[in-house]
Amino acid sequence: MKDLYLGQKAMRNMRRQAMQRGVIAVLDIGTSKIACLVLQFDGPGQFRETDGVGPMAGQSNFRVIGSAHTRSRGMRCGEIQTMAEAERAIRTVIQSAQKAAGTRVDHVIASISGARPASYGLAGEVALPAGKVNEADVARVLAACDVPDFGPGREVLHAQPVNFAVDGRSGLNDPRDHSGDLLAVDMHVLTIDEGAAGNLVHCIRRCDMELAGVASGSYVAGLAALVEDEQELGAACIDLGSGTTGVSVFIKKHMIFADAIRYGGDLITQDIAKGLRISYAQAERLKTLHGGVEVTGRDDREMIELGSETGDWDTDRRSVSRADLIGIMRPRVEEILENVGGLLDAAGFDFMPSRQIVLTGGGSQIPGLDVLAARMLGQNVRIGRPLRIQGLPQNATAPGFASAIGLALLTAHPQDEWWDFEMPADAYPAGSLRRAYRWFKNNW
Repeated sequence: MKDLYLGQKAMRNMRRQAMQRGVIAVLDIGTSKIACLVLQFDGPGQFRETDGVGPMAGQSNFRVIGSAHTRSRGMRCGEIQTMAEAERAIRTVIQSAQKAAGTRVDHVIASISGARPASYGLAGEVALPAGKVNEADVARVLAACDVPDFGPGREVLHAQPVNFAVDGRSGLNDPRDHSGDLLAVDMHVLTIDEGAAGNLVHCIRRCDMELAGVASGSYVAGLAALVEDEQELGAACIDLGSGTTGVSVFIKKHMIFADAIRYGGDLITQDIAKGLRISYAQAERLKTLHGGVEVTGRDDREMIELGSETGDWDTDRRSVSRADLIGIMRPRVEEILENVGGLLDAAGFDFMPSRQIVLTGGGSQIPGLDVLAARMLGQNVRIGRPLRIQGLPQNATAPGFASAIGLALLTAHPQDEWWDFEMPADAYPAGSLRRAYRWFKNNW
């Protein structure tokens, strides 16, 4: 456990140092696209401890001074499959972003969208001998959380306190200086596969970059796509990517659940390619230009030319109606939404006070998807374009860039994590966590 604690603290310190120097990069590594943003900060002095519980909480003014994106290589379902190809793609996009920014960047914060995430809710409580909460008490109560055995090959990606209570007075974001006899905490822990996390760390280091943090793709997409009221009252963000569809649930401005299914836009494209006997590139173009999930009366008459390069005239000059194309796409989209509905049920989403659902990611741009999702998942569904951040070019404002933009927001306004607090030496949770975090000893 101590290995993880020290490793994550080292990344947090690297992030702080990079921001004090003024420049840091964020890297969204997806199945179909890798995006990199270079952020410039105003300099040291932007952290205010009064803005949150931990020393890393604070507000920062930043702007994008360089951006680039490229087609992913060596990726499958949000995970690195071929290291050399992924490294070349990552190196290319980082160099392009640095060139656009006109400066060199040494530190990067990355997101990971696959790796089979799993959420856990933990709770702990401690007595307050001084009758008032101080920083050490917050650290003690976090260390007192009962931790399950996450199983072999699992690593903790996020460990965030989402609620504090003093003598039963719940809903506290910052319990320090509150008077009472008992301090309790609820903590959300997100774990991922060890192998996928290790591959990401190794690949970025091979690109001669220092890793200053890793975040869940589902989490950062929610930060970008959900407005403040949605994060406060309760909402789910569904990030429809190419290889995975991520789900994150927020309430009281904290993420309380995250998961992902290994279905995405790639499968829709493959269905089109197989169903119409065309190339993957042609299928992707058809999906983008003519796709949809809701048939109208004129779709039977709207014919789409299917150009091909087989050398056979009859095969090359085929056409298909838009209704036929929608008939291929809709069953797969329904399957994805059914799986998303299962994750929302597991998260207890039906019991939240506000059940807003926000669709984002590249796949959310399929016409009619919001109508179908409202029918299958609930009535409150909208398409979420990511928040605008200063300096962001127009070609990076689409829903497909939600994770990259959310990663920039998280870099500027980090939420407190377990490792932001000075843990007492004798209070590290033992057993299962120590096994789960062993890999940090080798990576940091």
